[in-house]
Amino acid sequence: MSASSSQSSPPLAGVRVVELAGLAPGPFAGLLLADYGASVLRIDRPKAVSTDQLTRRKTSVTLNLRDPASHRALLSILAKADVLIDPYRPGVLERLGLSPSGVLLKHNPRLIVARMTGFRRDGKYKDMAGHDINYIAVSGVLSMLGRSGEAPYAPGNILGDFAGGGAICFQGILLALLARSHTGRGQVVEANMVDGSAYLAAMPRLNRHTPLWNQPRGQNMLDGGSPFYDTYETKDPGKYFAVGALEPQFYTALLKGLGFGPKELPSRDDRTNWPVLRAAFGQRFREKTRAEWEAIFDGTDACATPVLEQSELEENGYEQRSAVHLTETPALPIAADDGAWSGGGLAPGTGEQETLQAWLGWEEGRHYGVRSDGALVQLAADSKAKL
Repeated sequence: MSASSSQSSPPLAGVRVVELAGLAPGPFAGLLLADYGASVLRIDRPKAVSTDQLTRRKTSVTLNLRDPASHRALLSILAKADVLIDPYRPGVLERLGLSPSGVLLKHNPRLIVARMTGFRRDGKYKDMAGHDINYIAVSGVLSMLGRSGEAPYAPGNILGDFAGGGAICFQGILLALLARSHTGRGQVVEANMVDGSAYLAAMPRLNRHTPLWNQPRGQNMLDGGSPFYDTYETKDPGKYFAVGALEPQFYTALLKGLGFGPKELPSRDDRTNWPVLRAAFGQRFREKTRAEWEAIFDGTDACATPVLEQSELEENGYEQRSAVHLTETPALPIAADDGAWSGGGLAPGTGEQETLQAWLGWEEGRHYGVRSDGALVQLAADSKAKL
């Protein structure tokens, strides 16, 4: 490969990923891999109805993993794969006869088996069902989120499923690929949303005994307690402005933009003045529309910006970009009509023929067949399996 062609290829070009169909975190890890050039093949169950929208650039094969011929097909696919994403609860792969250490790594020693669970695999809750809110609850993170005097609130399923789950799993896969470049061997990557979200909360946890975060929930500098790090409703109901004027020079710019004189308000350094400041800021922001405040603060260092809504971004043609930009090996572009705003969708079996041909050189009717329920089966070398 020439230098020019290697520079134009995405960083994960040539990496083959098998993603067992699951909920948000596993598909999100697969999406990140696909956006950086990996070939991602999702394994769907027969007659599955998928609501997964994290499908950009992926293909699908339908397999019944309890059927020997489909099971054999999966092992053939994994023999040519670099990564397997396992989104199941502990013990499921083993019951399917796909134990990572006992079967998969013996079958393909270079395979990286990325196992994503909610709770820790060896913890108190390992055999329990759960969702994002449960994982961040037992990690200690949920207790930090919410207004003072109110119950903790879950920030959608972003912190557990996506940040502490899928993104952390993606990071583990990259580390395992890096290690394999030195050792030549694959390994099992174990990620869970409890440890992932707890790790993301390292800064507030380590500052619990400092003035930055030593107060109860909702009373600290960065969690809604400070009037100069908060959101305010504007004259147009339901439209908000975000303020993050922590440093003195930024706070001065904020006061100037709001029309307050340098001595008009009490000192922010005294926490007992915070309710007065919050009331003053709230009243002032309600005097103008969000657009008017945006015109005032645009280009300043007041750390004051509009709270834009997803529908506004979509309507205004806001460009979604990859998470990081690499100058030598760029990610693939994300087109507006390629799942950036409207979401994707991948019917089971989409791209099956092309992927099996590219990965294995297989041809339908010669190497594999498709049963009436849509499940793919590997044909025996000397005869055709009964479909």
